[in-house]
Amino acid sequence: QVQLVESGGGLVQPGGSLRLSCAASGVTLDWYGIGWFRQAPGKEREGVSCISIKDAGTQYVDDVKGRFTISRDNAKNTVYLQMNSLKPEDTAVYYCAAVLTFRCSLYSQEYSYWGRGTQVTVSS
Repeated sequence: QVQLVESGGGLVQPGGSLRLSCAASGVTLDWYGIGWFRQAPGKEREGVSCISIKDAGTQYVDDVKGRFTISRDNAKNTVYLQMNSLKPEDTAVYYCAAVLTFRCSLYSQEYSYWGRGTQVTVSS
C-alpha cells in the first residue's frame, strides 16, 4: 500500500524558513513525479512545485520562484521542499502527491497518491 507522509510544517515568522519532507512507503519514488500542493482556508488547492524523475526537471508556481526549492533523495525515498523568505500568504496545508510519470506537472488531477498534509503558518 502506497503511503506518503508529510512532515516539517509549523509556525514561523515572516521571512523565516521551513523544510517540508515527504516520505514514501510502499513505492519507490525513483520512478514517480512528486508534487507539492497547498490549500489555504477558503481557497482551492494549488500546485506549488514538482520534481520529475531523473533529470527531467522541476517546476514552480510563479509566486514561490526564487524562494522555494524542491529536491529528492532517492536513497531515503523522500522529497523535500525548502521554503525560504516565507510570507503570510504562504500559510496553508501543504500536501505531497505522487504520479507514475516521466515529467511532473502542477495539475492535481494528474496525481494518484496523496499524503494527509502538514500545516504551515506564517505569522508574527
